This record gives sequence, structure tokens and C-alpha cells, in this order.
Amino acid sequence: MKNIQSVSTIMSTKIITLKKDDDLETAELLFKRHKIRHIPVVKDEAIIGMLSYTDLLRISFADAVDETETEIETLVYNMFTIEQVMAKNVITVSSDASIKDVALILAQKEFHALPVVDDGRLVGIVTTTDLINYLLKQL
Repeated sequence: MKNIQSVSTIMSTKIITLKKDDDLETAELLFKRHKIRHIPVVKDEAIIGMLSYTDLLRISFADAVDETETEIETLVYNMFTIEQVMAKNVITVSSDASIKDVALILAQKEFHALPVVDDGRLVGIVTTTDLINYLLKQL
């Protein structure tokens, strides 16, 4: 296995992002439409936080109610902002970080995605799913 390969070879570069002023309903829509679990929150091209679908579920009934029952979700979502719910002080890696280093960070932390940042600019995201797919190709 080539563990010195850089994370740029497995990261996603088509990144869905949010701004801190977006609302949580927009976030939920993006999670469901794109079938993703993590969305970086950016100001211009710099990352300021990370919102996970789990963060959203903690404050809502997103999957507990019928899709036609949006009043409860809207009420809960209007009580919070993305800035209040997102993880701040996000750990990032550069695109030349090794896959092994990324795997070590994800294995030691309680999150499942890392934003990839070069020169202060978000250039990608790498998830535990990306790592698992990489490992499966090695077998």
C-alpha cells in the first residue's frame, strides 16, 4: 500500500459549501439533495466551520417526521443559526498531506471529514468514506 500518496488523489473537489448567514433549512436541503454528511462553512474561500448532518439531527426532527410535516422543522431551525450549530476551530489538512496522516487524524478524532485547505483557501474535503474506498482499491 502506498501510504505516502497525497490526500489530493482521493479528496472530493466538488465541494458543497454554506455561509454562516444561510439558514438551516437550506443546509438540510443540501444534505439530502447531494446525499452528503458534511458541509464546510466558508467566508469567501476560507473555512470558518463545519456542519455535519449529525449536528443538524441533534437539534431537529429532520428524519423523525413525515416529509410533509415541515412546520416543526421550520420552527426548530428558526431558533438556531448555522454559526451556532457548526463546529468551529476545524482541523484542516493541506492537499499534499499523506493519506496515512489523514487516516491517523480521522482515527483519533470524533469526526468523519477533514477540509483540505491550501494557502487559506478550501480546495477539497476528505471523508472516512473516501479513505475506505481507497483501502478497498488496495485489496
